[in-house]
Amino acid sequence: MTPSIEQKAPAMIDVHEFTKVYDRTPAVDQLTFRAEPGTLLGLVGPNGAGKTTTLRSLCGVVAPTNGRISVAGFNVTRDPVEVKRRLAYVPDDPPLFGDMTVDDHLAFAAAAYGVEDAADKAAVLLDEFQLLDKRRERAGNLSRGMRQKLAVCCAYLHDPEVLLFDEPLTGLDPVGIRRLLDSLRRRAAAEATVVVSSHLLAMIEDVCTHVLLLDSGRCRFHGSLEDLRRTFLDEDEAATLERVFFKATGLDETQATTASAAEPVEVGR
Repeated sequence: MTPSIEQKAPAMIDVHEFTKVYDRTPAVDQLTFRAEPGTLLGLVGPNGAGKTTTLRSLCGVVAPTNGRISVAGFNVTRDPVEVKRRLAYVPDDPPLFGDMTVDDHLAFAAAAYGVEDAADKAAVLLDEFQLLDKRRERAGNLSRGMRQKLAVCCAYLHDPEVLLFDEPLTGLDPVGIRRLLDSLRRRAAAEATVVVSSHLLAMIEDVCTHVLLLDSGRCRFHGSLEDLRRTFLDEDEAATLERVFFKATGLDETQATTASAAEPVEVGR
């Protein structure tokens, strides 16, 4: 018997009319999108677009004012513990414990998530991110890039089904950047759902399969990179994500190009 309603593929992230209001001002306004397993989603938009609020709401740090958010089939509001078991969130400035060593952080994460063979997994991650010789170093003594690597190792330790990153390349050197981006691709290839918020549009274009473009708290586009270009660009226009960004948000690309000659322009949070 043929079903009367077409069934959608299961979504690892399912957001429906999510709204978050601060002091009567919506930071995010009626956002709806889905992300299936294996998706590498780039979250982009101008400053104040609502990207960080969206990430913090996905992991339950910020409660929605209205709407519904589900992760791995669990409602973020009703089942926060189940959601947290299945995801990892790496903010732009990870809140590490300054007096705890690198090994202490991984042991803490392993205990929190009940990770089996934690020591072996931790050693592999520390080797991958070049932290083996820092195992007994306190986090407070690490460089910004090393702290970022440690936060990523802790996030990966329990093999989460959903990974959320807010400006993950901050402080990383070229080798660290390459290793992190390669690891994101591998995690997505293993059917994890990865969301990366960044103002580094070339990186998003290189790594991500899909894009969620926010502007003033509202969704301007959600879909594949190819569909994004077709939606906002003419056939004869250069098909870069940067060009799409300026056209979709209505920002003045000429002014940004002129300003960049004097100082870097962030197309960011």
